[in-house]
Amino acid sequence: MRLPTKAVIPVAGLGTRFLPATKAMPKEMLPLVDKPVIQYVVEEAVRSGLSDILFITGRDKYALENHFDSAEALESRLEEKGDDEKLALVQDATNLGNIHYVRQGGAKGLGHAVLAAKSFVGHESFAVLLGDDVLEESSALLERMMQVHQATGSSVVALVEVPKSEIHKYGSIKPAGDFDGDTIKVADFVEKPKADVAPSNYAVIGRYILRPELFDIIAKLEPGAGDEIQLTDALSISARDASLAGGVVGVIFNGERYDAGDKLEYIKATVRLASKRADLGPELNTWLKEFSKEI
Repeated sequence: MRLPTKAVIPVAGLGTRFLPATKAMPKEMLPLVDKPVIQYVVEEAVRSGLSDILFITGRDKYALENHFDSAEALESRLEEKGDDEKLALVQDATNLGNIHYVRQGGAKGLGHAVLAAKSFVGHESFAVLLGDDVLEESSALLERMMQVHQATGSSVVALVEVPKSEIHKYGSIKPAGDFDGDTIKVADFVEKPKADVAPSNYAVIGRYILRPELFDIIAKLEPGAGDEIQLTDALSISARDASLAGGVVGVIFNGERYDAGDKLEYIKATVRLASKRADLGPELNTWLKEFSKEI
């Protein structure tokens, strides 16, 4: 199998959990310190060798498109002022990679969003990255997943181990055997199971390496959970019958992950990222220690 070079990032969601902040601004543009959430995700893709990025967008996502476009007036003003540092920050987003856009045509589920990428992907394997999951910059998860894909020929999903009490928030895997190092063959998936019936406490997070044959499976799906076309349903079919799209393998992730789709976790992510910065961390960490004594 060839290593993927294309990444698909669905961004058509409405971001209702962050209303009213997302009434006029895409949730993907919410800042983590001083960069929008989506830029962290794109930077991860590019670091991993995924040079062609496709955003699956919806209505009112123009701010996101503008962020990755050039801003001539702003750049000229910064250049005139000699503010090279800010100019570089503005241009960084524009120069990240080859970025493309396609409309999903209604928020009908993750599977439906992925299917909208079919003409962009063609007959190649590809990555899917969800913007709610932000990984630490040193993470090599995507590279590891691509290695596993190349070695096995299977689609690959990223997994984290969560407490049983939390598994209802995620898709859970049914393992087909034991772990081989950091990988495990997947027998099936269950979307957001109750704790007492979950097949494992290994949860799927928002990183996938997918074979193009999955498009044919998705195209035949009926709406599933939430009356939406679920990517998990297509992966379940492939996992149960490896002759369809090569089966599925999971890769366990033990690094630091920030859930930017949950209010409390988003706040924690902002604090954690800022606390690690040389320009903000020392003063912030001192303040945090003092603040913790007040509550």
